Amino acid sequence: MDEASDVMPSELPVERRQRHTRDRTASLNSLSHFKSASSKHIRPKSTLRNRGSNASMKSVGSDTDHSEIIAPIPRRHLLQTSQSLHWLRVDTSSGDEWLNRGVSPVSASSVGSVFPNNRMSNRLSFTALMEHERTTVGPSSTADARILEDDQGNIGAGRRFVRWMHRNNMKNWVVPSAIAASTLVKWCIGFGTYSGHNRPPIFGDYEAQRHWMELTVHLPVREWYTYDLQYWGLDYPPLTAYVSWLCGRIGSLIEPSWFALQASRGLETGGSKLFMRATVVIFDLLLYIPALYTFVCAWQGTRSSRKRHAALLTLLFHPALLLIDFGHFQYNSVMLGLTLLAINAFAAGHDLFGAIFFVLSLGFKQMALYYAPAVGSYLIGKCIYLGPVHGTRLFLRLALTTTLAFIIMFAPFLPPFSPLSTIAAPIIRIFPFGRGLFEDKVANFWCFTNVLVKWKHIFASREGILIKASTGLTALGFLPAVAALIFGGYKTRLQKDAQNHSVDVSPSMAPASPSSPTPILPLLPYALLTCSMSFFLFSFQVHEKTILIPLLPLTLLLSGAAPTDDVFLWGALGNNVGVFSMWPLLKKDGLGLQYLAMLILWNRLIGYNPFKLRYGHFAGLLSSVVHTVIIILHLIELAVTPPARYPDLFPVLNVLTCTPIFGLIWLWSIKRLVEVSWAISGLPGKREKEPSSTVSAISTTSSSAMFGHSPMRGEMGVRATSLGYASGRGRGQADARRRALVTSAGGDQEH
Repeated sequence: MDEASDVMPSELPVERRQRHTRDRTASLNSLSHFKSASSKHIRPKSTLRNRGSNASMKSVGSDTDHSEIIAPIPRRHLLQTSQSLHWLRVDTSSGDEWLNRGVSPVSASSVGSVFPNNRMSNRLSFTALMEHERTTVGPSSTADARILEDDQGNIGAGRRFVRWMHRNNMKNWVVPSAIAASTLVKWCIGFGTYSGHNRPPIFGDYEAQRHWMELTVHLPVREWYTYDLQYWGLDYPPLTAYVSWLCGRIGSLIEPSWFALQASRGLETGGSKLFMRATVVIFDLLLYIPALYTFVCAWQGTRSSRKRHAALLTLLFHPALLLIDFGHFQYNSVMLGLTLLAINAFAAGHDLFGAIFFVLSLGFKQMALYYAPAVGSYLIGKCIYLGPVHGTRLFLRLALTTTLAFIIMFAPFLPPFSPLSTIAAPIIRIFPFGRGLFEDKVANFWCFTNVLVKWKHIFASREGILIKASTGLTALGFLPAVAALIFGGYKTRLQKDAQNHSVDVSPSMAPASPSSPTPILPLLPYALLTCSMSFFLFSFQVHEKTILIPLLPLTLLLSGAAPTDDVFLWGALGNNVGVFSMWPLLKKDGLGLQYLAMLILWNRLIGYNPFKLRYGHFAGLLSSVVHTVIIILHLIELAVTPPARYPDLFPVLNVLTCTPIFGLIWLWSIKRLVEVSWAISGLPGKREKEPSSTVSAISTTSSSAMFGHSPMRGEMGVRATSLGYASGRGRGQADARRRALVTSAGGDQEH
């Protein structure tokens, strides 16, 4: 410094004082810029160094020299590691938006590669580092502060309960207490009435399930699907019949009169009702709840235990399923539990076990066919990805396993156990094309358009045309999911072949085995949603209860999302509208109180306010409008009696309200399929030329993270990605793929 530096600013000449002011302003701007830039780099607390506060400032007396801050070179971004495949797949947010993501987008292996000699590295996660960084530097902008405030306001009762349990060293009791609480709620719902209560002579679904136990216990197998079809003839696949036989045998040991042939029709004693309700709860505890717990552990393994527990609470109290199974009375949790076990097995790489579980799901209820295009396309895509040798071998094993599973399931209806003609009866009963296009008012395309176009009258004697039209529309509806999975397997295989030709294959980059996770796994939840919603909207003979099938993958995705994610908003809206679509059925069953209580409980549990205006989200604004319409319709229904000319006025208004929402969810799922597929393998067509260093960085990243040093953590990262990037877009997000290319290129140059 020169001597003029020791003079007070007020004593300097005018020119010197002006230059001093400019230098001071420039220094403060540089300091502010450094702090803003450093807040965007993710580093552990031990490596955070705020050199800006200790930076040397040089005030030079010449006109050309200015005061400046010597800013440090930032540490290399943790996502620019050799195991950061998930960065290509995660729809990231700008700034600190990452904190609002419900699922950690990077597996623990990415962080572990930065700290190879640290024994604590296996317990580090990207989300933990980001949370630590935010507590150190605070929100980087007013927008982030607003998002954080919204998140804190949206914390549901379930998350608060989980947080309280963890803080009081009772986290090991969260899962048992959640299961116990959900079971208690199910029993409370069961205290009400059920389908067909005191409504002879046909009664309802409760009597149908009881009657199937009656006839399977007393009749030979070849008569199960032909006995008295006018009175609740058996029309579900054989596994349902076997389960009914088992329950009937146990019930007959307790009280034979409960299932006496013919004499027990319409039986509604207290003991028989208690037994029937208990069978639903027991099967739920044996199949569905373990499948949910396995799903949370397998698909959300990179999340903290708090978030996994909160996700489990969200799934355990699924309102639509609880109202139908434990109120209306059915065994849908068995079918959904078997499907969940199948996708859990696929996520773990056990494709043969997954195929067996899915065959069992199909064998329990034919509505599991709604998932079949997605499951089959995923397995075909994996076979394509594995290549000619491993792929062909896996395909043959899957074909043999599936065929044997179906043969074993239908064995009692085949020779030598029964005449060959016996097999025709269950097939005809399972696919009831003779019943017509639809029976009740269901919120799908056919009932929605039937308000203006009377399909049954136009095609009164030409039902075959409607069947073909329904089949064609359904196939067009799920075609995007099939194309995304198969094309994804083909494209990722091409990328893998190109990588193997461009670089030397090391042991860590060895070809994938059939038990390894596939890059197209993140597409599976959205494909399940697209296919099942397409069947619900366009297929033949859809019942209002069938909305449970598309609601399952939608709720699975919701469980891994933060309240600011689009998938959370669409998932909550879809579930609430799905329950409302079943209101005519629930009202008929006398379950109005349970309907209201479950909606309030579940929305409070997940922290969702359906009437809150969310100006940054189309789904949020739509939710406010739709829920307002639902409240108005309920109030009008309470106050006004429909005219005799239009007895179905309110069910029709229900259809007109719900069908557009289901259609938008179907379109949104296709949109997300395209986005996730793009993030995984790029869009169809010729790719632009990229610098070789960038391509090499991406290829190395992909192979290392997916099939590299830590297979288990890599698998969990892929599954978390399907509920992370695939969970929707929040605010302030940029193109993840473009940013990945830039950061990967920068990381490659540092090497």
